[in-house]
This record gives sequence, structure tokens and C-alpha cells, in this order.
Amino acid sequence: MEPAPPVSRSLPPAPSSASPRPASGGSAGTPRLGWLDALRGIAALLVAVEHSSYSFMAEFRERLMPELNVGRYGVMVFFLVSGYVIPASLERRGSIRAFWTGRAFRIYPLWAAVVGSAVALNLLGVAHLGARFDGRDPVTVAAAHVTLLQELLGTPSVVLVLWTLSYELAFYLLVVALFTVRLHRRPAAVSVVLGALAAVSAVVAFVPTASALSSAVGTGTLVALASVALVLAVRCGSSATSALRVPGALAGGLLALVLVSFNGTVPLWEGLLILAVMFLGTAVQRAESGESSWPRVARTAVVVLICAVGSAYGYGDTAHFARRGWITAFLLAVLTFGAALALRHRRFPRALIWLGTVSYSVYLVHPVLLAVSDGVIGRCRHDSPVLEAAFFAVLLPLCALSHRFVEVPGLARGRERIRRIRST
Repeated sequence: MEPAPPVSRSLPPAPSSASPRPASGGSAGTPRLGWLDALRGIAALLVAVEHSSYSFMAEFRERLMPELNVGRYGVMVFFLVSGYVIPASLERRGSIRAFWTGRAFRIYPLWAAVVGSAVALNLLGVAHLGARFDGRDPVTVAAAHVTLLQELLGTPSVVLVLWTLSYELAFYLLVVALFTVRLHRRPAAVSVVLGALAAVSAVVAFVPTASALSSAVGTGTLVALASVALVLAVRCGSSATSALRVPGALAGGLLALVLVSFNGTVPLWEGLLILAVMFLGTAVQRAESGESSWPRVARTAVVVLICAVGSAYGYGDTAHFARRGWITAFLLAVLTFGAALALRHRRFPRALIWLGTVSYSVYLVHPVLLAVSDGVIGRCRHDSPVLEAAFFAVLLPLCALSHRFVEVPGLARGRERIRRIRST
């Protein structure tokens, strides 16, 4: 699933931003911060492995997925990292305008390159976006994607993994709203409330259907209204005047809650749990920095875990949802994050640190490379570890290039723009 410079110049697939400053000592690249990059690297690899298994390891995937949803495992790790990093990034800057500027320059350069490449390859017949966009207004699709909220606006993502960015942006909007009204110091309470709401929504008789708002008012109308609301929320919320800043920030938070609750494509309980997980990551950062207590974080984690498992059981198995595989993935994600946190003062393997550095590229680029592979050589009927290894042998150098020539220049321009903001 944000990304001012990340831990060691890295960023998550759902971009996570600059790492918070260490509570005592340490600097970018030290063991204290390297654990976040290592987590990003692991998460990116898990998501890429899960998606590549469709093409090269179908038999293995069919046996594994009912037991462990590898993609959700990676994505939940990303969401925990984002929750740990993003609010600290906002508070470190102390400027909502600088925060949004950093996010934009972190996310959009690579996003534009990947989306543009996917569309171009589709037009050339090399890769196929499928029938998901048949009959859809291209202007509406484009506008929804530019907001990054397409997954919450009833519009399929051009690149499937972009769905996590919609939930990342919803989290940003909520964090900014809480920061503006000075409620950002209580992430544990927010996480518990969201987790409890998720558990309730999983078992109640009536919950909104997928994309309920889009069905009610029309996708085009919703995209137009949400786009205007988002622009106003960001612009007004970044204002130096409290008369504009407070209503703007609160409107953005409300927009996020409404879209996640009434227009998500994942079940409502999972959408709320995603937000709960990110605020759990924030609660961990608060304790690690000495602003909260570890017992409080432990209690919060237990409540969220119970709500997550209970929600999955209440939702039950469906044609597209393996309950046991999802629960195993969720528990492993929390355990992985906890293990890395416990080892945060140790040095992590350089390979994982590097993989974390290019994790945003790995996350966005791998689906495009897979689409090209599927279009050119097709999918394997039987497991082919050789082709799986060959895919990563091509993917990782490609991601190193996209990081160097797309992400790094974007981050540099973002830092320069933030310096100008601070000097005015």
C-alpha cells in the first residue's frame, strides 16, 4: 500500500514517507531506521511473488492461497509501516502544506510513469487492461485516477495494485484532520474504534454493498463531486487561516470516512480494518518515541487482532475470500512487524535495505511487467520456478532504474519545493 525522504531514501508501495526521527540518536541508514526499510522490502517481495504466481506458479498458488493470502500479508505490512511513518512525517514538518507537497512528489512521478506505460502498452497490444474499462467514460476514469481515490470512486484501477493508494490517501486525509483539531495524539483510541466498527459491520444484517454511492448517484457524478471536495480539502486544509484550515481538514477526513464506508470495493469490515491497522502502526510509533506506553499499545494490538479475526469469521468463506488464508496473512503481518520492531537496534541485511529502498518501484512496476509477460508468452499451466526466477531477474534491475531516474528526481524536486514553502 506515501512516501519526504524515507528511511534510507526508500518508499513503500503504498508510499510511506520519511521516517520519523529516532527517539535518541541514529540517522538514516542506521540499524534504528533500517528495520522499516527491511519491512518494506519484505512486503514488496511478498506482493510481487503473490501476483507472479498467477503466471508462473499457478499450481503452487492454488495449494497455498487457501492457507495463506501472500498478497494480503505483504499489503498489511505496508499499511503498518505507513501508519508508523506518515503521522510522524506530518508532525516533523509541522506544516500541512509541506506534508501534501511531499506526498505529491513522492507518489505522482512514478505513478504517472507506470500508469502511462500501462495505457501505452495496452494501446500497442503488448499488454491488456482487460474488459474492466469497456463502456466507461475515459474522462471519468482519468479524473478518478488523478485523485488516487479511484478504488473508492467505483472505478477499476488501471494497474490493480493502485487500490492500496486509495486507502493510503484516505488515511492521509484522516491524519491531517486529526492533526488540525489536535486529536492526533490518540491513535490507539482511533484504532480500537475502527477495529470495533469493522467487527460489527462484518456480522450485522445490513451493510453497504460495494460501490454503493456510485450505484446511487452515478460514477461520473461521484467522481466529479469527490474531486472537487478533495481539492478544496487539501487547499483549504493547507491554508494559514484557521477559518479555512479547520473546515477544509475536517471535510477531507469526512470524505475519507464516507468513501471507505459506503463506496469501497473490499468489504466494509476490511476497509475499516485497514485504517485501524494504520493507526495501530501510529500507536506503535508513539510508544517507541516515548509519547505513549507499551502496555497501551499491546492492549490496542490485542483488540485489533481480535476484531480482525472476528470480522473474517463473521464474514465467512466466499468464492473470492478464503477466511483462513486471510487470517493467517493478517496474523503473520502483525508478527512480522512486531519482530522487526523488537530487532530495530540490530543491523538488517543490505539486500533487504536495498529492496526497501526500491520497494515503491517493485510494487508499481511488477504488475506492468507481468502484463507484458502474459501478453507475449502467456501464463504457464504448470509451475515453472525457472520463469519465476527469470521474472525477478528482470524486475529488480528495472526497478533500480525507475527508482534512480524517476523516484529520486521527484524526491529532489519535492524537497526543493518544501524548502521554498518553509522560506515563505
